Amino acid sequence: MAFPQTPSQALPGAFLHTPAVASRFNAQQDPVRRRLFTDTPASSASQPPRFAPQPGMGLDAPTTNAADQAMRDLQAQPVLPPQPPLPPLAKAASYINNALTKDDNYPELDNYCRQSSSEYDLTRADSAWAPFQKGPTYPIPQNVLAQYNRAEVSTMMGLFAELNHAWVTMDNCLYLWDYTHPNPELIGYEDSQHSITAVKLVAPKPGVFNPIITHILVVATTSEIFLLGVAAHTAQSGGQTVELYGTRMSLPLRGTEAHVIVGSADGRIFFSGQTDSDIYELYYQQEEKWFSSRTGKINHTNPSWGVVTTPKEMLWGKTAGEQIVDLVIDDSRNLLYALSTTSTVRTYHIEAPKKLTKCIEKTRDDFLRDIAHAMSVTSPLLHERMHIVSISPISAAEDTKVHLMALTNTGCRLFMNATSASSYIYGNSSSRAPQSMQLQCIKFPPPGQQRRHRSDPFGGLVEPVDVQSRILETSRRGVRFAPGYFLDFVSKADQPRGDSLFVSAPDSGRIKNGVHTQNMRFYEHANWINIESRAEDIGLVSKPFAASNHPTGFGNELAVQFDLPGGSEFAILTNTGVHTIRRRRLVDIFASVIRSVAGEEGLKAEINKFQSAYGRVETITAALAVACRPGDNGRMGRGAIDQPTQDRAKQVFINYGGNPTLPEQDGQQATIEMVRPSSRHGALTLYLSRLVRSFWKMKVIAPSSDANGALTVKSVIDVGKLRTVQESIESLRSFLEANRAFIQGLSGAADLKKAGSKQEEVAFQGEHQAMHAVELLMTGITEGISFVTTLFEERVADIYLSLSEESRQQFRELTYERLFSETSGKDLAKLLVKAIVNRNIENGSNVETVADALRRKCGSFCSPDDVVIFKAQEQLKKASEPSLNPNTSRTLLHESLKLFQRVAGSLTQNNLQIAVEQYVGLRYYAGAIQLCLVVAHERDRGNSALSWINDGKPPNDPRENAFNERRACYGLIHGILQELDAVLSREQEPLIDGKPSLMSTKRAEAYEVVSGSTDEVFHFDLYEWYIQQGWTDRLLSINSQYVTAFLSRLASQDVVHADLLCRFYTMRHQYFDAAKVQASLAQSDFPISIKDRLTLLSKAKTNASVMTPGVSRQELQLLNHEVTELLEVAHIQDDLLERLKADPRIPEERQPEIESALDGKIQALSELFNNYADQAGYYDLCLIIYHVADFRNSTTISQTWSNLIQQTHDEIAEQWTAFNAERRSRGAQVGESPPQPYEKLVTQIEDICHRASNDSFIFPVPTLLPEVGRYALENGQDGRIGADANWPVAAFLSLGVSHDLVVRVLEAAFEAQEVPFRGGGRARVAQWIAFAVAQWVRDLSRHGGRPGGEAARLEPWVGELVAECDAWVTANLNLIARGGNEGGAHPGDLQRNLREVRRNVEALVVNPGVGRGSMGFY
Repeated sequence: MAFPQTPSQALPGAFLHTPAVASRFNAQQDPVRRRLFTDTPASSASQPPRFAPQPGMGLDAPTTNAADQAMRDLQAQPVLPPQPPLPPLAKAASYINNALTKDDNYPELDNYCRQSSSEYDLTRADSAWAPFQKGPTYPIPQNVLAQYNRAEVSTMMGLFAELNHAWVTMDNCLYLWDYTHPNPELIGYEDSQHSITAVKLVAPKPGVFNPIITHILVVATTSEIFLLGVAAHTAQSGGQTVELYGTRMSLPLRGTEAHVIVGSADGRIFFSGQTDSDIYELYYQQEEKWFSSRTGKINHTNPSWGVVTTPKEMLWGKTAGEQIVDLVIDDSRNLLYALSTTSTVRTYHIEAPKKLTKCIEKTRDDFLRDIAHAMSVTSPLLHERMHIVSISPISAAEDTKVHLMALTNTGCRLFMNATSASSYIYGNSSSRAPQSMQLQCIKFPPPGQQRRHRSDPFGGLVEPVDVQSRILETSRRGVRFAPGYFLDFVSKADQPRGDSLFVSAPDSGRIKNGVHTQNMRFYEHANWINIESRAEDIGLVSKPFAASNHPTGFGNELAVQFDLPGGSEFAILTNTGVHTIRRRRLVDIFASVIRSVAGEEGLKAEINKFQSAYGRVETITAALAVACRPGDNGRMGRGAIDQPTQDRAKQVFINYGGNPTLPEQDGQQATIEMVRPSSRHGALTLYLSRLVRSFWKMKVIAPSSDANGALTVKSVIDVGKLRTVQESIESLRSFLEANRAFIQGLSGAADLKKAGSKQEEVAFQGEHQAMHAVELLMTGITEGISFVTTLFEERVADIYLSLSEESRQQFRELTYERLFSETSGKDLAKLLVKAIVNRNIENGSNVETVADALRRKCGSFCSPDDVVIFKAQEQLKKASEPSLNPNTSRTLLHESLKLFQRVAGSLTQNNLQIAVEQYVGLRYYAGAIQLCLVVAHERDRGNSALSWINDGKPPNDPRENAFNERRACYGLIHGILQELDAVLSREQEPLIDGKPSLMSTKRAEAYEVVSGSTDEVFHFDLYEWYIQQGWTDRLLSINSQYVTAFLSRLASQDVVHADLLCRFYTMRHQYFDAAKVQASLAQSDFPISIKDRLTLLSKAKTNASVMTPGVSRQELQLLNHEVTELLEVAHIQDDLLERLKADPRIPEERQPEIESALDGKIQALSELFNNYADQAGYYDLCLIIYHVADFRNSTTISQTWSNLIQQTHDEIAEQWTAFNAERRSRGAQVGESPPQPYEKLVTQIEDICHRASNDSFIFPVPTLLPEVGRYALENGQDGRIGADANWPVAAFLSLGVSHDLVVRVLEAAFEAQEVPFRGGGRARVAQWIAFAVAQWVRDLSRHGGRPGGEAARLEPWVGELVAECDAWVTANLNLIARGGNEGGAHPGDLQRNLREVRRNVEALVVNPGVGRGSMGFY
């Protein structure tokens, strides 16, 4: 065996088309990096890089290799998980469907009837292999013979086989009798005045006669033809009774005698005479009309006057002396065939309403011409002296091509097909007339002696066609019945007074077994039956054979051999009596063979013969049927199955059934689903499928209306048929149970001990599962049939009407397959069982008796739990009776609740809902809630719903189904509570004489059940429902641990729940827990605005500041600290948002992005600083961020202060410029002037100092005060604009900076003499020192000294500083006067102030020698 070349493995690193990952270190393409303001594009940004890869080139170029693309598509497809194994019932149903499909694929006649053949398996009549056997012979009654002997002119005999009646005419009299009756009663018609020439039983026209008329008897005499009505009934004994009724319908023939009569299925009657080949139609109607009588005659062959040559005669010609000898009708194609004495076959197309058109005429010469073309050799059986003696139609249901079988007097059967030009365009259709008829196949008589077989090139043997055999010469008459039963009456020279009957039939088993061969062969088996008399008529006693209603599968006798236990039966009327012939089934043949064979070797030889002809499965199926159905062989006593035969059949089933196989897996792991069960399992499945095939796909009921318009529901399948199948399946189950230890696949662990390998063990396991599945299905079928028979013992129409519309629809569409094997069908059956029980409860029947009977018949549809449910429903119905007193009713309600709780796991949602509705109707609210809780618990005993909730409710989780089932029960509780509140709200007085009313008590009982439940899932669902209803106050008033768990669980998922949890804690004075929830909510990812987060943090800070019992001070301080820090960050973020929203520099398209980023979750300080505050130049906020982040880089902080001062001055200057421009343009109408720059700066400094909590790192007085002073001096923010020149010092002092620190900082500036505080600029520092010291002295004087009673004192350095300033000012008055202190105090005023301060300071200076204190903020 050649294997395809193994593809080479891909080398590591050879995946050339894998795209490279973009570098995450490339700042130019970093998707994480954001920019607040649009960068100015560089000139080179629009030019591509010099060495950038071009599209469509290099390793990143897309490939056009189709194979590579297909491989990528294949790799992209998701790997489908293996299909889960089918449930046992579904698996068994698939076995049945597969077996039925194989039976339905039996080939149609055209597939094997294509070439000449003489293949027969001809046996003796007494052989065990004989396909036909002779049944009882019923002699002609003596009274009939007595009348027969008195006949004077003519006599005729015939059969109405479908009615089990025979008839005889004696001159002008007609007599009928039941030939199966030992002493039949003659039914006579003696009113005719003329000799009878023909009698035919036909179907009546619809709507013409009374419905009791089932058939019409057409009687032709020498002068007229008349109709008799036949009413056939089936007697209690099983026989047929016939009554004749006059119809007053007759027609004078006027020179034409009717000798051959035939009727169509729709009631049309055709006949022909004895002197010509014309075909007439007898038409009749119920009443006479204006231009037509009740009866009439139409000559369809020559409708015009006889003297005129018609176009048809000109076309077809007219043969003198030609008569019609046989007329047959194919109702499926609306064709009538006529056989004449010249072996001419004419085909007529029957058209409504009274038209008959000849479409084909085939003479004997035409037949011989077709035969010559079909055969390569000459046969002495088909020559010019050959003539056709009989024709038999083949219906369209049997085959779409073959139309007719013609029998020659030499015993050859000619199979003809008829076609038309339109059939190739429109397909075969019965509504179109054929135009030509051709020879399809010739079936020659069987060989007179055995011939040697020759081999064909494909192996096997080919039977040579024998075209010389004269074994069927001379065939006098032959009849073919579907699906190919052929009965030929042969006149032998050695038997001049009697006929030899040759009977044959297709060997369906061999044909089916060879369906897969290249050239299918027309196998037949046949035998001779001696009737020792001359045949007068033949008829089919049993129903016409049809294994299906379409050609494929139509002729499969094996498929219906168990539906027709007696087989097809034929009746032959001779001059000695009525002989019956029975077609033997394969199972009958098998039973006869194994009964007649001797010894084990003989049995083995016969079994091998069966297997080679019919296959192993068919052989084992026959053995199984014989083994488990003893004595079942219909009415034929010859083939009755005895015990030894049954034992041999059991032996064959057990020993010849084969073993399961496991095909090669090509390296894959073997699984049970891969096992091919044995032929034994196949036989069991095939046998079971054939038992149920007649109704497997059928619907159970057929709703209709009676004559009065009332609903009627009938069974589609006869109940008797169902019981027969049930008995057969029960016999099969008993056989399997009795022989379980010996049957492989049923013996369980014993089979595994025989396994020699792992593969064999898996195969045995698969066999066991397959057999077990079929056993389960058999149980389901027997119980299903019991259910159906029980159902139709009730008033099905009432049960049907009691169902919901959806259930009615399901009931109408319910098939037996669904009932037996599908969960939906079984659920519907359970619903119907409950409807049956409920109907009996309503009628007052004992529910226990009814339920127990149902449980015995169909346990799977009515379990013990169902019985308890029915009892509970009965108790509930009794409790609703109005005549009971309240105590008795409440006792019955309690009893029903106990019963329901016992079977809570078996209660369906519909049962639960009905019970709850009844409880609510009786105001038993607490019981209804309790029942719902118990059912919810039983549906999820493992509490998987709670674990699903705890895991965050992951999607596509199987535990979700358990939650949904429980939630369905909780939904009923919600309805109960709503109904309870509604009823209570209608009460005017909830208290009666100071005591709660009855409804108040019931409400308290119901809510006691609710609050006392330990079902955590129920509490969660109930609280969620409270929130949906808007009953938050009710929820917050509940004191339960489940409320806390519910709200805590959902607080991290929903803002509403978190807010409710805060309210819940606050109402119970659990402020610490409320603060934690609020702080957590403020940091959550919920869509909460920044202002709402500020509110939450403010509330959290307030709650964290309140002492809570059970919470330590350390925990409170820790939480308070965390909340405070978050609050500061949130304030900064809120300020940033408001600033950016109002900043004109921000493009409009960036505003939504900024709002989305800042008006939500609290960002990190680094994000706020780097992405927003620093980029936007919000230096005041940068300083606050430094404080919150505990940033201590003095250089950065100082630079930020310098930027802030300059920015503030520039902003105010711009405002003044705009204001002045507007004032010049508008004059006095201008609005309020903007503030001075120093005023805005003071405000900024005060705000930052307060928000930074006087942080010395963020508010560095030693560097900030000189910076502010320098700004004031350089930018003229002093007396030059009308401002107080001392405002920098005053601002710092107003912020609580100590006088000591301010004076020391000013002293350092005075001494340093840096720009601008040098030269005349030192006068401004001296002025600030004088102001600061004066304020210091004033404060000391105001407070009256230090604490402890000590007098207020200043250190000597203060006096020294003031003296130094005074000396410098005095020495530089001229310098100051020349503009050194512009905008400040006048030199003289400055000198006086310094001296005054100096005097005040000297009074407060302490002793020299005391060192200076440390420099601090205060």
